[in-house]
Amino acid sequence: MDKSSALEYINQMFPNEASLTGVEPLMQKIQNEIRTVDAGILAAVRQQSNSGTKAKEDLAAATRAVEELMYKIREIKTKAVQSETMVQEICRDIKKLDFAKKHITTTITALHRLTMLVSAVEQLQVMASKRQYKEAAAQLEAVNQLCSHFEAYRDIPKIIELREKFKNIKQILKSHVFSDFSSLGTGKETEETNLLQQLSDACLVVDALEPSVKEELVNNFCNRELTSYEQIFEGAELAKLDKTERRYAWIKRRMRSNEEIWKIFPSSWHVSYRLCILFCKKTRKQLEDILSNLKEKPDVGTLLLALQRTLEFEDELAEKFGGGTQNREIGNEIEEIGRGANSSNNASDIRKKYEKRLNAHQGSESEEKNGTKDLAVPGAGFNFRGIVSSCFEPHLTVYVELEEKTLMDSLEKLVQEETWDIEEGGQSSVLSSSMQLFLIIKRSLKRCSALTKSQTLFNLFKVFQRILKAYATRLFARLPKGGTGIVAAATGMDGQIKTSDRDERVICYIVNSAEYCHKTAGELAESVSKIIDHQFADGVDMSEVQDEFSAVITKSLVTLVNGLETKFDIEMAAMTRVPWGTLESVGDQSEYVNAINLILTTSIPTLGSLLSPVYFQFFLDKLASSLGPRFYSNIFKCKQISETGAQQMLLDTQAVKTILLEIPSLGRQTSSAASYSKFVSREMSKAEALLKVILSPVDSVADTYRALLPEGTPMEFQRILELKGLKKADQQSILDDFNKHGPGIKQTPITPTIAPAPPVAPVAPIPTVALGLVGSREDVLTRAAALGRGAATTGFKRFLALTEAAKDRKDGPFRKLFNP
Repeated sequence: MDKSSALEYINQMFPNEASLTGVEPLMQKIQNEIRTVDAGILAAVRQQSNSGTKAKEDLAAATRAVEELMYKIREIKTKAVQSETMVQEICRDIKKLDFAKKHITTTITALHRLTMLVSAVEQLQVMASKRQYKEAAAQLEAVNQLCSHFEAYRDIPKIIELREKFKNIKQILKSHVFSDFSSLGTGKETEETNLLQQLSDACLVVDALEPSVKEELVNNFCNRELTSYEQIFEGAELAKLDKTERRYAWIKRRMRSNEEIWKIFPSSWHVSYRLCILFCKKTRKQLEDILSNLKEKPDVGTLLLALQRTLEFEDELAEKFGGGTQNREIGNEIEEIGRGANSSNNASDIRKKYEKRLNAHQGSESEEKNGTKDLAVPGAGFNFRGIVSSCFEPHLTVYVELEEKTLMDSLEKLVQEETWDIEEGGQSSVLSSSMQLFLIIKRSLKRCSALTKSQTLFNLFKVFQRILKAYATRLFARLPKGGTGIVAAATGMDGQIKTSDRDERVICYIVNSAEYCHKTAGELAESVSKIIDHQFADGVDMSEVQDEFSAVITKSLVTLVNGLETKFDIEMAAMTRVPWGTLESVGDQSEYVNAINLILTTSIPTLGSLLSPVYFQFFLDKLASSLGPRFYSNIFKCKQISETGAQQMLLDTQAVKTILLEIPSLGRQTSSAASYSKFVSREMSKAEALLKVILSPVDSVADTYRALLPEGTPMEFQRILELKGLKKADQQSILDDFNKHGPGIKQTPITPTIAPAPPVAPVAPIPTVALGLVGSREDVLTRAAALGRGAATTGFKRFLALTEAAKDRKDGPFRKLFNP
């Protein structure tokens, strides 16, 4: 125990003097314990000493035991070497005999196989001379197996002789088989009944020979079968584009008539499959020559008919030798264009469809990567689709030109027949011409995708882009235009747009149609990119077309705002004609405010019901950003504004601001009302600040202007002085002082916010601060806020009563507002 613990222990044992009598017994007890511990320690030391001595003895004994063990191991190893030597001497003769037996057995086996090989070769030679194909096929397999056992002896003269003889026999068999097959198709098979059976047996021989023999035989047969085809369709009579269908009828007829005869070929040879491939290649070459030798553009009908028949033939071959439902999937892709959320496919169906397509694509990629495709096996990689029809691709420009002309004529007809109105009770507010246009485009896409999915489809997609851009131009042209010409320029109406209620509805329909076209154009590009060949997929893009429709939407909304602005022209002019300088009292809001309210309540509900929330919000922002600055600049157009006139105008400003804030609820779209309210308050607060500057006393007008309108200009300030009715001489001194101190207070401008409060709320007193000609910014803002707070709290009549009473008092918070 440490020192502190010992002290605590002692103090605990002897807390007072009386307890010291127990010191002696305690000391005696502790000494006894010490003696006991010492005795224990001594005993432990003695025991440890004895244990060390015993450990040394045990270690020495273990060392001796290890030495004895090592000696015994060496002795055993020596005896083992001696035993091995003895065994080898005993078995030496036995080993020699074993090797001799093994060599004799191998020699006997080789001689036996050699005898069999010699006999088999001789028998095969006899069979080949007698054309016993069935027996020769089995004998060939036997000789091939026997020859494989003599690969290690191929340098021995006898083996060389036998191999050379076997090679000659196979060559004889090959020549006999080819000679017999040359009579196939000449009519001999009907005269000689056993010829087909003989040729069927000959196929067994061919299978037993090298694979190159089978390839050569099948190629010879296919070329011989198509010799008459080339001769017939290279003539002047049938070597025409309109005779293309006869080519496919010829090969179908040929395959039907010879179906029974061609059964002599093993099914693993796929003779019909190989024959069709060769037929397609020869047909493609002849059609390429016909199309290249045309002196003028081919007739579109003839060209498309030939292409259609070619595609049908390719589909038949693909289904016969392995194909899929590619065209059906493409049709489904096209049908989904323009459906959007109304598509009948649920999420699971769509996921399954794309998972299937992805698996098929990954499977084909892995086959190409691993090189496992075998063109000689049906369905293992050769694609009949496009093998012939691709030769039409460079000559389909006439088809694309015809489609473009048809689409453009349809577009003009749709625009001419467009009523620019929507049927009552309709589910959408989109023009019928836009939906009809995409319906026509989908039909054109279906026609083209059924013919080709290569360059021609890409060229047609470019046509779709031009057609949609042309439609965007038609929508743009339908928007109301501003006045132009000498008369419009002279009357100040140049560029102004007048819109009726119907014009506003038409503009909304144009906005919705452009939005529909923007969305559907993207779906069209997505569908085409899935259909078209992969090398063209990256070039399928509708961004330029979508930009065109976005520009139409923007222009339409701006036109809508400009049309409403034009409706406000008369009211703005009426505002400037009010005798603001001679008003005797402040009353209710002015007539022009009521007229503005009437215009908005008439137009906004219709616009809110037709426009989507996004575009309605854009329209509101544009309207607020237009009306706010316009109302502000319109104040400067007034001749003179007295104090009473400024108060009345401030009341009108508040009314206009309230009207603008109620627009979202008028349009029944309040999703973005908060941000719009901030926008309106910011724009209209400038007009309020301007009127507060006009209301301020002459001696502090410059300070108030700097505080409330820090971005103002000296010219604007001079116009304010003119509105206050100051003479030129009085203006000059104020202007000099204004220019001397700078046009604005170089601090962050703080626009006072006028918040409505209950009518009975008292007006907060303003601390009395001594103001000089140049007061501090905070004092000016306090005074201006008092003006706005009093007007918004109790109405202008209460405000006038307070200010008139303040003028007559010698002290009080309002005294400093009017008297320095």
